This record gives sequence, C-alpha cells and structure tokens, in this order.
Amino acid sequence: MPAPTLIAGAPCWIDLYSCDTAKAADFYGELFGWTKHDPGAEYGGYFIFQKDGKAVAGCMANPGDQGAPDSWTVYLTSDDADRTVAAAKTSGAPVYVEPMDVTQNGRMAMVADPGQAAIGIWEPRDVTGFEVRNEPGTAAWFELHTRAYDKSVAFYRDVFGWNPHTMSDEPEFRYTTLGEGEAALAGIMDSSDFLAEGEQAAWTVYFRVEDADATLEQVAALGGTIEWAAKDTPYGRLAAATDPTGTRFKLIQG
Repeated sequence: MPAPTLIAGAPCWIDLYSCDTAKAADFYGELFGWTKHDPGAEYGGYFIFQKDGKAVAGCMANPGDQGAPDSWTVYLTSDDADRTVAAAKTSGAPVYVEPMDVTQNGRMAMVADPGQAAIGIWEPRDVTGFEVRNEPGTAAWFELHTRAYDKSVAFYRDVFGWNPHTMSDEPEFRYTTLGEGEAALAGIMDSSDFLAEGEQAAWTVYFRVEDADATLEQVAALGGTIEWAAKDTPYGRLAAATDPTGTRFKLIQG
C-alpha cells in the first residue's frame, strides 16, 4: 500500500517512547521485521523503524526523569501546527510540547485531550509521515480509549477538523470514527466501563499481522507479555500485548 493521502486530523505517524531503545529495536525487529535507521546526530538519538526500507515508526529514549511511562504516541496531520495548538489551548487543553521545527522535515507539537490522553501534532514539510501502513508488520488502526467520550469527540472535531461519524451509540458500545465505513481512519471509544481504576485515557495502535495467534507466541518468546489472547470480532481477529518494557499495543488479523 502506498503512503496514505494526507487528510486533516488523520493519523500520519507513531513513535515509541522507550526506557530501553536497544531492547525495543530487537523486539520489534524480530516481531515485525523492522530495521533501525539512524537519521543523524541532529535528531538527538531519535531513530526510524523501517519495514522493507520504508519508514513505519519512530523511537526515542525515555530517560525516566519526567515520570512518564513507556508508550506509543499517535500523531495527527495538521496544515498549521501553531494554529492547531492555539485551538487546543482555547479548548482548555494542556500543551506538553509547544510547536517546534524538526529540521526541514516538518513542525511538531504535543497536547492533551479532555481525557488527558497525549496526542501528537505533525505539520509536514519534507516528511509527510508513514511511507507504508495497513500491511503486515505496520500500523493499521488507531483508537482512543477514554472516559471523556463526548468531550473528546468534540475536541477532535474542533481542534483537528475531524468529520466524526457515530458508528454505535448503544449504552454498552459508544464509538465514533474519523471518516465512515471502510474509509474510516481512526476511532474514539467510550471506555468508561473498561479502563481500570486510575488508568488514564490513551491512544492505542493496532499492528496488522498475518496470524495473530502465532504473533502472540512470538511476543512471549521475545520477552513481551500477552494481555489477552486472540479473539474473533466483526473487525478481524484481535489481540493485545506489551513489549518487554511494558508498552501496550494491539494486533489485528484479517
């Protein structure tokens, strides 16, 4: 699949914040066939994961001094990062990283949504983001789990320009997507009844695999943890796991 067309507010990149980047590189390299590309000293140790020579994700060290856990971060496309941050501030959102240039590649920032989930902002210049996605070993779906469901839908609509579509509004399953049907690019799920006590809202990345059960076996063999076994759903065979430092991710087959 070629790099996706840029759409306002759509996921365009992910990166891993890890306390052990060498272990992460080994784990994801074995699991998804990724290789590590170092773009240069000016990026402060940030490196790129590639799949068959194409950029699929980034990785940077978590020094642990901020108390932030290891995590995958999702970035949404913006045509003006400064304006997006200004809109986020108007909504009352905390700003984690003010807009800053990343060499000639683009301009980035990071804010928190109404549920306090971190969300990255990317204004592309030379680099648009993913060079490939939704193929085995690459990111396929992006999903926000939050207790602040209604406020979050409004936030992503007003700040990022989402065209939200209600996929389900039943008491046991409330879900909104960016785009509709097969054209949907990301989702927001009311997880009030599913998040553990004290667990913060967060974005989750689903990686496409050819065999979820076999991939879970490999996760365990590589030092990761299976959170829940693969199960069939209307959206494919899904599973959840963590890497060796506890970073959560999900798998989707089919």
